Amino acid sequence: MRVTKRRAETRSRLLDAAFRVFAAKGFGAARIEDVCEAAGYTRGAFYSNFSTLDELFFALYDERAAIIAAQVSEALTVDETEQIEPAIPAVIARTAATLLLDRDWLLVKTDFLLYAARHPEVATRLAEHRTQLRTAIENRLRTVAMALKPEVAAPAVVAAYDGVTVQLLLDGDLPAARAWLTDLLTALLVR
Repeated sequence: MRVTKRRAETRSRLLDAAFRVFAAKGFGAARIEDVCEAAGYTRGAFYSNFSTLDELFFALYDERAAIIAAQVSEALTVDETEQIEPAIPAVIARTAATLLLDRDWLLVKTDFLLYAARHPEVATRLAEHRTQLRTAIENRLRTVAMALKPEVAAPAVVAAYDGVTVQLLLDGDLPAARAWLTDLLTALLVR
C-alpha cells in the first residue's frame, strides 16, 4: 500500500497521541477512543493505520527502540583518534549521557511490559524487540575492548539500563540515574 504524506501525518499524530495517553492513563486503561480524541481523529483514522492498541504500541516501541539503538551505536563508536583501551571511559560517559531516560517513555514501557507478562503472544513479540536491541549492542561492543565478551556484555548493558530506569521511575533523579549508569557500565565493561 502506498503511504501518502497525509496518511503518514495521521499515523504520526496517532503515535504522538498514543504516547501521551499511555503515559497519562497507562496502557491497560487506554482505549482506542482516548487515542483518537487526543489526536483529533475518528476511529476510522485509527483503524486505517492500526488494527489494535497492541499494534499501535509496537509501532511506538519500534520508534523508541530505533532511537535507543542509534544512541547506543553512536555512543559506543570509538573515534579514530581514540585508542581502544583508553576510549572505554569516554564511550561509557557518552552512553550514560545520551541514552533515552525519558520518564514518560519509561512509564509507558514498564506498563506495557506488565501487560505483555500477562499475554504470551505479546510477550513473545516484545522479547523479539529486546533481542534485536541486545544484538545491535553486541555488534557495536565487538569494536571495543572490555572486561566481558560482547555476547555477555550486551545483555548486561541492557539489564543495567533496565535497573537504572526502574530507579529513575521511583526517585525521578535523572542526574543520579546517569551517574549510576556510568558506574554500572564501568564495572561491567572496564578491565
